[in-house]
Amino acid sequence: MMNPSEFLNLVQLRRSVRGYAPRPVEPEKLERCLEAARLSPSACNAQPWTFIVVNDAELKNRVADATADRWLPLNHWTKQAPIHVVIVVERANITSRIGAKVKKRDFSWMDVGIAAEHFCLQAAAHGLGTCMLGWFKEKKVRQLLHIPATKRVGLIITLGYPADERTRPKARRPLDHMVRWNRY
Repeated sequence: MMNPSEFLNLVQLRRSVRGYAPRPVEPEKLERCLEAARLSPSACNAQPWTFIVVNDAELKNRVADATADRWLPLNHWTKQAPIHVVIVVERANITSRIGAKVKKRDFSWMDVGIAAEHFCLQAAAHGLGTCMLGWFKEKKVRQLLHIPATKRVGLIITLGYPADERTRPKARRPLDHMVRWNRY
């Protein structure tokens, strides 16, 4: 069993990396990250995801271009990352879909977020950096990767070794500002 403080240390290490070193990611480390995502929990064990690993440099750069926007210059650094993992939201199984309809909640999007974080935590354990991107031209990404128009791209995760390995303290609100006991 893992020491509980080790896990908290890993959570503190995990950060959004926006600068990558020109160093390839070892295939076994990438595979462990994908395995961590695969093993993540999902509503009714639906596993409503497909992971597209984009490691061809030319294609990866074209995907990176789809994460930038001239009106809002975000994600200008994404070409530095040697790998992009595109998570496609898949149709959930029948029990998850029924539950989503009854509760008026799309569990698939939550499941994709959980899988993405499992991926990112495993990456951090290997000394790799990640950044989850929600800002991208979805239609362009679908075209580049031959994703059917009926599918949604949930997230893109950049992956690689951080250019700067220094970590800074996380700026988070204190627990007493976000935790309530027994009532709001």
